[in-house]
Amino acid sequence: MKTKASNEVTMEFPSRSSNEGFARSAVACFAAQLDPTLNELEDIKTAVSEAVTNAIVHAYPDAIGKVLVKVRICPGNVLELTVKDRGRGIPDVDRARQPMFTTGGEERSGMGFTIMESFMDKLTVRSVPGKGTTVVMKKRLAPRMKAGK
Repeated sequence: MKTKASNEVTMEFPSRSSNEGFARSAVACFAAQLDPTLNELEDIKTAVSEAVTNAIVHAYPDAIGKVLVKVRICPGNVLELTVKDRGRGIPDVDRARQPMFTTGGEERSGMGFTIMESFMDKLTVRSVPGKGTTVVMKKRLAPRMKAGK
């Protein structure tokens, strides 16, 4: 059962590397309504950057496809991020989640999923070869004290 969101936004863009910065900034702007700390905001931006870059580099290595990013604000001050592509998929998700594993050539570090996992509270990766990959990340933001309370 899907958690009810108090607010959400969905965006879709071509899998061009120039759109990674846009996705990163757009998610940060949307997350700002939860009044995150600067550290939390940097964690979110880094995780989004890794997930979107993975979709751009690995899902569509020889073509431009679509990347969908959905951001939801869920109960308990939880930010849920979904990055989805309809690219080539991941044959072995468990192997792909291992540090240093990459199919992107020697210029790639193989640390994308490891970085996402370290900056977010929860990471789920679902993939079907030939159909695409969906990455769902959740981060609970610390409640902030409101001025005067």
